[in-house]
Amino acid sequence: MKIGYARISTVDQHLRMQEDALRSAGCEEIFTDVISGAKSQRPGLDKALAYVREGDIIVVWKLDRLGRSIQHLIQLMTLLNERKSVFKACAKYR
Repeated sequence: MKIGYARISTVDQHLRMQEDALRSAGCEEIFTDVISGAKSQRPGLDKALAYVREGDIIVVWKLDRLGRSIQHLIQLMTLLNERKSVFKACAKYR
């Protein structure tokens, strides 16, 4: 199953573009946060990580929507690897 995670930093921003991209990528469930990426507590991400099962794919619009830092991204990738799950970013970087 593909599980989407979308995050915006302020209420002035909109989740719609990310959610549309995640749905287009085939995500069946989408979890969201409206919170700075620097915050360690992100309820939507916590719910997505609790939901993921072996073989699932966590999908984000862009890599910077997921992790607070390289160290945090490594921790998340390690957790997903331990659960035999995969990570994918939709956007292509130039």
